[in-house]
Amino acid sequence: MRLLRVTSFALLLAAISAMPFAASANPETAKGLARIEAQGLKSTGSKRLKAMITPPKVAPGSVQYSRSWIDAQPKATGNSEWRCLSEALYFEARGETVKGQFAVAEVIMNRVKSARFPGSLCGVINQGTGKKYGCQFTYTCDGHKEVISEPKAFTRVGKVARAIIDGNAPKLTDGATHYHTTAVRPRWAKVYTKTARIGVHLFYRHTWRSASN
Repeated sequence: MRLLRVTSFALLLAAISAMPFAASANPETAKGLARIEAQGLKSTGSKRLKAMITPPKVAPGSVQYSRSWIDAQPKATGNSEWRCLSEALYFEARGETVKGQFAVAEVIMNRVKSARFPGSLCGVINQGTGKKYGCQFTYTCDGHKEVISEPKAFTRVGKVARAIIDGNAPKLTDGATHYHTTAVRPRWAKVYTKTARIGVHLFYRHTWRSASN
């Protein structure tokens, strides 16, 4: 109802402002415009009106892995889960390609869906935080304060996080739940199955898979 009232008022003002001053000052003219505008709103329907003023979401299958495409998408927002994923992408992969950022986000989401890890984004990202050599994501326990100093980069990864949470991005890593940069070679990489290389990251999943992962 509020949407209809706000839109109605805006349309009415626009219609009246387009009329000569003498006509807009005439109460009967204003009433007539209001009746016409009300009829138009009724025939339009609230869903169509909402679509007219709400930025479109990323459509499934429409993702393009380029900065120009991601920068052209509407600014993303969300709850604490979205914030956790956005921060993880910012600190873990903001220097990666857009495709690489999507791949890292997919790994984190794969962990949420796996019975081997916590069942929430924030839980997965903060698993082991505070334990020496026990954290899953280095930035959560490296002793440095987490400061978002590049707002444009954070806006970009926020859009990536939104698309992943909404399930609107194609799969890239074949179920990977682990990754590392090409600059290191952790011991676990020898026993896991490598599934992809995207940008400067290598992606892995457990050698055996089940319905729960």
